[in-house]
Amino acid sequence: MNRDFYKIRRLPPYVFAEVNDMKAKARANGADIIDFGMGNPDLPTPAHVVEKLKETIDNPKTHRYSNSRGIPGLRKAVSGYYERRFGVSVNPETQAIVTLGSKEGLANLSQAITSPGDVILVPNPSYPIHQFGFIIAGASARSIPVKPGPEFMAALDRAVQHSVPKPTAVVLNYPNNPTAELATLDFYAEVVDFCRFHGIYILSDLAYADIYFDDNPPPSILELPKAWDIAVEFTSISKTYSMPGWRIGFAVGNKELIAALARVKSYLDYGAFTPIQVAATAALNGPQDCIDEFRGIYKERRDIMIEGLGAAGWDIPSPPATMFAWAPIPPAFKEMGSIEFSKLLLSEADVAVAPGIGFGEHGDGFVRIGLVENGQRIRQAVRNIKNFLLAHGVNADAPH
Repeated sequence: MNRDFYKIRRLPPYVFAEVNDMKAKARANGADIIDFGMGNPDLPTPAHVVEKLKETIDNPKTHRYSNSRGIPGLRKAVSGYYERRFGVSVNPETQAIVTLGSKEGLANLSQAITSPGDVILVPNPSYPIHQFGFIIAGASARSIPVKPGPEFMAALDRAVQHSVPKPTAVVLNYPNNPTAELATLDFYAEVVDFCRFHGIYILSDLAYADIYFDDNPPPSILELPKAWDIAVEFTSISKTYSMPGWRIGFAVGNKELIAALARVKSYLDYGAFTPIQVAATAALNGPQDCIDEFRGIYKERRDIMIEGLGAAGWDIPSPPATMFAWAPIPPAFKEMGSIEFSKLLLSEADVAVAPGIGFGEHGDGFVRIGLVENGQRIRQAVRNIKNFLLAHGVNADAPH
């Protein structure tokens, strides 16, 4: 039986698949691939968090079904994090929910608030779930710019004027994956005023709130009292505490939106394994010096990468936040597009990156480079890429 399922038809082929297949084959043939393709943190989870998991897992009572909204202690810890980090008061009973990573939370809230044919405004390029969570739910995604500022606000205004039906929601993501763009509280205030006036929900993805490299921590949109009327914000422990495989995230914000997400989740899961939730509570409530340590490591890696590739002839803007560099394809390779350039870099330099088109068509002139290898490996990658560029007639002294 060969059926073309409707929702599957709306999902394009996974654009990273070609590069991933090449990477697997190269490794099977003995190649030493330096992999910057996936945002998969390599730093060890803090020891006190792991110890809490070990301690809790020995209690057989914790092996039973958990709570789809998250255990009360973890929701209280999320509330404490928002108070400590943003000066925001959160009711852990009505304004916070635990998710299986921020990705699951975004996808399930999409299901909760979307009707077939709804219009959702999504930055392009963006993290794929921002668009495809809504597409799976039956909506249409309309692209808006990533960079905060007048062009972004003008795009919102055009979308309201020319979308039928009027947009249901807008997705924000700052610090941004993949571009590392940052937003200010003043920008958030403009968006909140606009969306409140037009009755548009705001979904803010704040997964990289604690990976930043200057003295100005990225703000939360929920620092604005008016935002609580229309906004919900997603974050996770994946990047902040180097716990991506643990799959714990949070949604905080408007209580009606949180209730809608909770209702959908109640049909789909019983929550994450309780020992993992207890360990996540320990991460949020325990010593926070690990965050500064991780931030320092990512900054060092960023500097090695940007300075080394700049000296090799590939100029890349230094990201002010996140664990990614959003790298314009060198002019000599620009016309081949991000997939072919990524494949060429893999085959000739043994370096894997993520093709920019995987984040939307406006990303095709870029590749995303993850800071997920240690400094020694990054230096080796820089040497490999320098030789690759020289072989194609690009060097530091030539115009680029």
